[in-house]
This record gives sequence, structure tokens and C-alpha cells, in this order.
Amino acid sequence: MKLLKTACKLILSFGIALSAASALAATEIRVHYAIPTIWAETQEKLADAFMAKNPDMKIKIDGPAESYADGVQRLLREAVAGTAPDVAYVGLNRWRILEDRGLTKPLDSFLPKDKLAAGYTPALLSLGSYKDVQHALGTSASNMVLYVNPDLVEKAGGSMDNFPKDFDGIIELAAKIDALGDNIEGIWIGRHDWRFQSLLGSHGGRPLNEDESDITFDSNAGMTAASLYKRFAQEGGMSSMTQNDARQAFPSGTLGMFFESSSLLKRFEEGAAGKFQVTVLGTPVVAKDNVYFPTGGSAILMLTDDETKQKVAWEYISFVTGPEGQKIIVENTGYAPANKIVLDDAKYLGAYYDKNPNAKVAHAQVAAHAGPWYAYPGAEGVAVTDLIAAALVELTEGADVEKTVSDLAETLRLQLKMK
Repeated sequence: MKLLKTACKLILSFGIALSAASALAATEIRVHYAIPTIWAETQEKLADAFMAKNPDMKIKIDGPAESYADGVQRLLREAVAGTAPDVAYVGLNRWRILEDRGLTKPLDSFLPKDKLAAGYTPALLSLGSYKDVQHALGTSASNMVLYVNPDLVEKAGGSMDNFPKDFDGIIELAAKIDALGDNIEGIWIGRHDWRFQSLLGSHGGRPLNEDESDITFDSNAGMTAASLYKRFAQEGGMSSMTQNDARQAFPSGTLGMFFESSSLLKRFEEGAAGKFQVTVLGTPVVAKDNVYFPTGGSAILMLTDDETKQKVAWEYISFVTGPEGQKIIVENTGYAPANKIVLDDAKYLGAYYDKNPNAKVAHAQVAAHAGPWYAYPGAEGVAVTDLIAAALVELTEGADVEKTVSDLAETLRLQLKMK
């Protein structure tokens, strides 16, 4: 009798486990993404690779949104209608919109205890973290690097073997390149919030304080970072050409150094082919600690409340953000990976980096110093970036740094109702 009861218990336990496994296996999750021109083929490859590894789990990819902005608006509408997908890829500077509406599901309980061993560095985790809660994980990344034309450097008397490590040296070299001819430019950087944040982060500064209640770029770090715009123009000869002009000038061979997004590497290498060998260097790091570079790209987050679907959703998210998924993303998009294992273990991207050494330089910077692309809070958050851009233009035209930055900070405090 005792043996019979034990057998019954075992059968019952096995039946429950089997039912749970069957329910999990039969679960299909819906996945949202945006920008099909970059991501359509990659999304199919990710889904196919995941399902090949997990044949009983199904991924259904929704029709894509044209942009991250369009995608977030669609997700907000679907959440109201009760038709939101289970998992979504969104822009790194836009997932906070969904978090603010209470739509993201925290991932902390799903993450492994040893996050670093799984390839999630603190810098990479910061891309999806807010107030010590992990709402999203990065899936692709880019930040500001220095593109260099070695031919112009050598013509100006410089050398890539002895290239300057700091901004002072870079500005001095820019002036020498600029003096090579009327059609040659020494250096250029966009008058843009993201670029300014990059210079600010290099100096250990931040645009906002921790609780986002005040502007902090009027610090010593902010003043020094902002002064670079004036110095690039006055000392390095930076012209007032537009961003599009600069993006054409560099691969054509008439711009010596260009601080720009690492996501443009493939475009610049293809454009410069046959003219010169593009070289990528990291953005100089000034501060001893607290360094960050605002990072563009995408993040993945969980939206479903269903516990069974959450388990499958996490299996998919961990695959996409793990080394196998990141290998697919890097090889098919050119973005930097959001997992350090693929940088450290040559079995994943060793061959890719052997063929693309510039990419490894850019990708290593992301792993070491990636940080959030700060979005200014409130209804005027997007509008104030235009004020920042206007102030940067003023600096390149010779405006006083301390007054311009201080006035800008006060204007933003009023605009964002911080005082």
C-alpha cells in the first residue's frame, strides 16, 4: 500500500511537471521592433536561431514600425487597447517613456546572480536601468568615437604611432591639418546634445543630478567640455559646415578628424575605399572615474503580465542579449554588442574583428564606458535640446563659455520647471 501511494505521488508529480513543461513549450510570444531597413533581416535570423535552439518555443514577429519614435507611440496605443506584444525592441533613449507609464516588467528577478560572468557589465546594464531597477537590456549600441584620416595626419607632420592622447594634442594637430590647404578641414564635431553629452561624460560630468531634479552641466566638468567647441573652432579651425557636409567631407578625404557616432563606421569605410584607410580611435578620457559615453542603439524589454509567457520571453531576451544573439546582431548590423563575452571570447567574433579592427576599438569603448543618453524630463524635454544646440553654435562663434553655459542651464531650469 505504501509503495502504491509513493508511486501515485511520483506519477502525479511527473504529470504536473509535464503539464507545466507542455504549457511553456506551447507558448508563442509576439515581438515588436522598429526600423526595418536595419533590422528586418536580423530579426528573422534571431527568431530562427532561437527557435532552432528551443524548438518548442515560438516567436511571432509583428509588422515593424518605421522608427523608434513611431514604435513607442504604437506600443502606447496597443497597451491601452490591450493588444501590446510580449517583448519589444525600443530606442535606448525611449524605453523610459514606457517605464513612466508602468508598462515595463522589471528583469531583476530573471537576471543571473553573476551578471558580469554572463557578459553584462555595469556600464551595459546602465543602459536599461532606472532607480536601481533593470527595466530593459541593451541589444545594440553605438557611441562617439574619433574617425581619423592617417594620410592628412602624416602630411601635417603627425603620426598614427604617436597620435595625441588628449584634447590639447588633438586640437594642436587639427590646426596643422587645417593649414594644409583651403579645401582641407582639421576637425569637426556636431553642435548637438548627444555630442556635448559625450564630451561632458569624458570629463566625468552629467547633464542632470541623480533624481533628475536639477541641471548639472554648469559644473567645472561641463564648462571644460563646452569650451572644447570654442577651442575646436578658434584653435583647430573648425568651420561652420553642416553635419551632412561633414559626413561627406570625411570619406572624401578633406576632413582630418571627425568626432561622430560609431554606427557610421561601415558607411565611412565604404566611402573612403580607394582614397585612404579610415582609422578609429576612442574618445579621449579625461576624468579618472565616473566616465560615461551616452549610447545610442536599442534595448529589449518585457511587456507581458502572463507568467508563462514571461518565462518564454526571458528565454528569448537572454538569448538575444547573450553571446549567440549578439554575434548575429553585430555581424548583420555593425552595431557594438551589448554583451562583453563576445569581445573577450574570440570564438564568437574573432574572425569578424580580424577583418574589422576599427569595429573592435569602437565596441570596446561601449563595453567599458556605455551610459544612458540622458533624456530631459517633462513635456519640454525634447524642445530643450534645440536650445543646447543653439548655445553650442554660439560657442563656436566665439561666445563666452561661462556665461553661455550658465545662462543655458538657468533657461533649461525654467523651461523644465525645475525652479
